[in-house]
Amino acid sequence: MAKLFLLCRVIPAFRSVCGEDGVSLGAAVREQHGRDESVHRCRPPDVVVWPRSVEEVSALAKICHHHHLPIIPFGTGTGLEGGVGALKGGVCFSLRNMDRVLDLHQEDFDVSVEPGVTRKGLNSYLRDTGLWFPVDPGADASLCGMAATSASGTNAVRYGTMRENVLNLEVVLADGSIIHTAGRGRRPRKTSAGYNLTNLFVGSEGTLGVITKTTLRLYGVPEAMVSAVCTFPSVQAAVDSTVQVLQTGVPIARIEFLDDVMIDACNSFNSLAYPVAPTLFLEFHGTEKSLEEQVTVTEEITQANGGSDFSWARDAETRGRLWKARHDAWYAALALRPGCKAYSTDVCVPLSRLPQIIVETKEDLMLNGLTGPIAGHVGDGNFHCIMVMDPNDQDEVIRVHEFTERLARRALALDGTCTGEHGVGLGKRALLREEMGPLAIEVMQGLKATLDPKNLMNPGKVL
Repeated sequence: MAKLFLLCRVIPAFRSVCGEDGVSLGAAVREQHGRDESVHRCRPPDVVVWPRSVEEVSALAKICHHHHLPIIPFGTGTGLEGGVGALKGGVCFSLRNMDRVLDLHQEDFDVSVEPGVTRKGLNSYLRDTGLWFPVDPGADASLCGMAATSASGTNAVRYGTMRENVLNLEVVLADGSIIHTAGRGRRPRKTSAGYNLTNLFVGSEGTLGVITKTTLRLYGVPEAMVSAVCTFPSVQAAVDSTVQVLQTGVPIARIEFLDDVMIDACNSFNSLAYPVAPTLFLEFHGTEKSLEEQVTVTEEITQANGGSDFSWARDAETRGRLWKARHDAWYAALALRPGCKAYSTDVCVPLSRLPQIIVETKEDLMLNGLTGPIAGHVGDGNFHCIMVMDPNDQDEVIRVHEFTERLARRALALDGTCTGEHGVGLGKRALLREEMGPLAIEVMQGLKATLDPKNLMNPGKVL
């Protein structure tokens, strides 16, 4: 009753900021904004607002701060760890109406965008400039959301993750104040000025503030691209090839791993005919001359490790067909058990530990009768088990949960992390404590308390 009374008081204030159409109490709208692509159940907010500018975000945050209302930022809802659920109710700030590309500096290779701009949307905008933004998490995610979760993806082995590609952030704090993490309008390629506030907010998952603008590094579109597929007799052989390719200094753009179960699923889903064996999908970017050298060196290495002859693709259409198996891995896994749901694990270990953890993980899956084909960004030591399960089978749900806990702790025991790119969100808070240790968690909690003393920013996540 008290919350209803409070909402009745603040709704007119919200509407005065972003208009009648910028506020919704509708059940369907609230449920839409209370879930992402994860297996975590829907936790709808009490109200959804659609600000159109940083000034409106600031004004709305001030109202929430005054009335002690939680704030949950929402981009495209493509997260995988329950990061948008309103655990304590509150106000969802849906940022899709802030969708402008604000500043493009072609000669400096950088651009600033609002949170409604997605990865694909930016690259479409850049189509005729000779530039592109390469961080590709798969989904057409919001770029500010990608910064908030420190996303990466298939191109990270060459171009890095969001941490390496964010130059500056505009952030609205819990009390409505606005900060620029590298200084207003600053966009140098490097800096040693003060604390690294930018990377404090990259990966903060909405728990420290609302990101309303991000300034990003851009890259020149490569003159040429070549893709290849190669199968191996074992996981060890595939990973050995990966390590050796990286050791020789080949600037490979993508090097993705699919296990035999995943390849079999992809063959069935897309009517393909790849050998059912551990497989690498590779892509090379550069000039025509540099590609020849990259390809020659890589082919020699893979053959020395028992790899099959490469299946090559140069033109965009053929490369697209070749990569289709990797891009459709999620849907191929789901097709193994129609009507079921999927959950993607997300551990990352040092490269040398990758064969051990994958072999142990496959043994664990078989022993417990679980469906979990493996795909991963092998060049980073990051891989995913796509766990396909019946959400109505409580025994299976428990076994999947126990498996994911074992997998994460297996990664921690091998000097890795419980999350390479999906974030902590709801499900990995205990694992984060194990990974970081109590003192590091205390430091994080101190930072949170300083920036958000009322615990209004996306409460219940990360810490």
